[in-house]
Amino acid sequence: VPPDSAGPRPLLRFLPLEEQEGQSDDLTDSDESVFSGLEDSGSDSITEDEEEDHDSGVEEKSEGVLPPENTLIKGTEHNPQEEPLLQNEYVEDSSDEEDIRNTVGNIPMEWYQDFPHIGYDLDGKKIYRPIRTKDELDKFLEKMESPDYWRTVQDKMTGVDIKLSDEQVDLVHRLQRGQFGDVNFNPYEPAIDFFSSQVMIHPVTNRPADKRSFIPSLIEKEKVSKLVHAIKMGWIKPRKPKEDTPAFYDLWAQEDPNSILGRHKMHVPAPKLPLPGHEESYNPPPEYLPTEEEKLAWEQQEPSERKLNFVPRRHDCLRRVPAYPRFIHERFERCLDLYLCPRQRKMRVNVDPEDLIPKLPKPRDLQPFPTVQALVYRGHTSLVRCLSVSPSGQWLASGSDDGTVKFWEVCTARCVKTLPVEGAVKSLAWNPNPTVCLVGIAVEQSVLLVNPSLGDKLLYGATDQLLDAYMPPEEERPQPVTWEEATGEERSRGVRLIVRHGKSLKQVTWHAKGDYFATVVQDNSHLQVLIHQASKRWSQAPFRRSKGQVQRVLFHPLRPFFFVATQRFIRVYNLLKQELTKKLHANCQWVSSVALHPAGDNLICGSYDSKLAWFDLDLSTKPYRVLRHHKAALRAVAFHPHYPLFASGSDDGSVIVCHGMVYNDLLQNPLIVPVKVLKGHALTHDLGVLDVVFHPSQPWVFSAGADATVRLFT
Repeated sequence: VPPDSAGPRPLLRFLPLEEQEGQSDDLTDSDESVFSGLEDSGSDSITEDEEEDHDSGVEEKSEGVLPPENTLIKGTEHNPQEEPLLQNEYVEDSSDEEDIRNTVGNIPMEWYQDFPHIGYDLDGKKIYRPIRTKDELDKFLEKMESPDYWRTVQDKMTGVDIKLSDEQVDLVHRLQRGQFGDVNFNPYEPAIDFFSSQVMIHPVTNRPADKRSFIPSLIEKEKVSKLVHAIKMGWIKPRKPKEDTPAFYDLWAQEDPNSILGRHKMHVPAPKLPLPGHEESYNPPPEYLPTEEEKLAWEQQEPSERKLNFVPRRHDCLRRVPAYPRFIHERFERCLDLYLCPRQRKMRVNVDPEDLIPKLPKPRDLQPFPTVQALVYRGHTSLVRCLSVSPSGQWLASGSDDGTVKFWEVCTARCVKTLPVEGAVKSLAWNPNPTVCLVGIAVEQSVLLVNPSLGDKLLYGATDQLLDAYMPPEEERPQPVTWEEATGEERSRGVRLIVRHGKSLKQVTWHAKGDYFATVVQDNSHLQVLIHQASKRWSQAPFRRSKGQVQRVLFHPLRPFFFVATQRFIRVYNLLKQELTKKLHANCQWVSSVALHPAGDNLICGSYDSKLAWFDLDLSTKPYRVLRHHKAALRAVAFHPHYPLFASGSDDGSVIVCHGMVYNDLLQNPLIVPVKVLKGHALTHDLGVLDVVFHPSQPWVFSAGADATVRLFT
């Protein structure tokens, strides 16, 4: 009995004191003794002979694990017949070894696949899985070194490697070959014929037939009637007979929609071979027979360069035509061409060209828009470069290369005032503020702020009072331009202020509120664009460096945005944040003019390569639509302040008016429809219409031409 089990404690009570003290140091309790499986079986009795051997001093001690074999235990009964067995019982016993079998029971081991233990014992304690630290290198070394590696398997229950015996290996081989596991089993045992094939005189049973075998079954009758009713109602459909159609078909057959190939949507029929010509005849005409030189040249050519794969020959009759030696070779090449060469299906759509044209509304549904020429304003002696209409729509100002600015009454075409200037007028703009009567005129290197003194006296009188109320600052600030007050004859003509620039001007434009205006100078430096404030007589350059040659500038009508158009790009700047907001790509060679929609979300751009680009500023930085209606360079574009109209003037002498409706719904694209082509200007020095401007309240358009006239279309 192991010393750490519960059995040997009463045995130590009868030992001498010295032996008890010696044994007490070696015996300890262990948790493993609980699972040793040994109990007091009552077979621990010792005979008297063994007692005598003990008294004689023959004592054998174990190494602290087993008690002495000859220890006398008093008070126990013994059987002399069992004496030899009891002497060898503890020597042969190996129950003190650790039981490594898995005792978790017959359960699926994948339940504990993600846990460090593999189950629980009878006391509810975890049984931890054995630690396997073999990596791929260890497995490889074991495979190379161990001769029994091929017959070693792992027990999933205990995690121990088990070496299969020869009988187990033979069993595995038999099962892999599909044989029975038992070697002695014979699957081909002779069959025992329990019933002979010979008919005997006396039957096995002489029981008379039942009556139900002669009477129709009512249950079957009811089932058949139900099936017949279901077939009549169409609930059960009879099976279609199988058609014995052949599984093969002609791969290169003529296309038939009912055939198998016809059901393939993307099947491309094989191209047909060209029909034979005269040179393939057995008796071709003489002109098709080659000469000796042509035969020699044909033989020297590469096979891919020959026009014909054969040499035409002449035979007297069809019976003497030999077999074609390259027949099988050509058939094989034909098959290779058919299944190796790709074929592409080209979809040809039969579409009416008129259906491709977008359905646009009729022009009569988009009225009002200018249709006819109403008035011609004559008086200039040279080409008229620029136009501007007063905010009230009563007066029209025009600037010409003859050095004059003329003010016209719109309804009567009468010139009410002529202002001579020092040179050609490049640009002019009427102040959009209706409470101010002021016109900005760009002449050579100066901007003239002119009060034309037209209309209401209170209006232009208040304008003079506003300009005269300026108080100069105590300290002069450095400015890129010089502000001067007009005196003498110039003031009597109406000139109030002169803003002198260092270089010639190209454009002048006003802000919507009428206090600020911007000018463009013909220069490549950062001083190309200047912004001026009329009330404070203050000018500043908004840019530190140049981004290219500036063509046109614009103020946004509602927001603090500033548009600068160079040759190929239109940049949008935020004046409050002083940063670049957008950069529009005009997709043209040279921008000539720009115009902004009154709502401020759409912009049109004209170019010298006869393109008109419509930009949706909320949509993209590229044009939403590009119109190519003109045949020559565009000189001017303009939006109507109230009506959904825009116009473009070109060097071909025409003005094209388009309907451009912008919707409040952001998901709906603008509607752009050309409605009218207005002609009337004569070409002069290959120049046509130089400027276009709309009336502020009426659907009228003014055009300035190189023929020294201004025309009104209503």
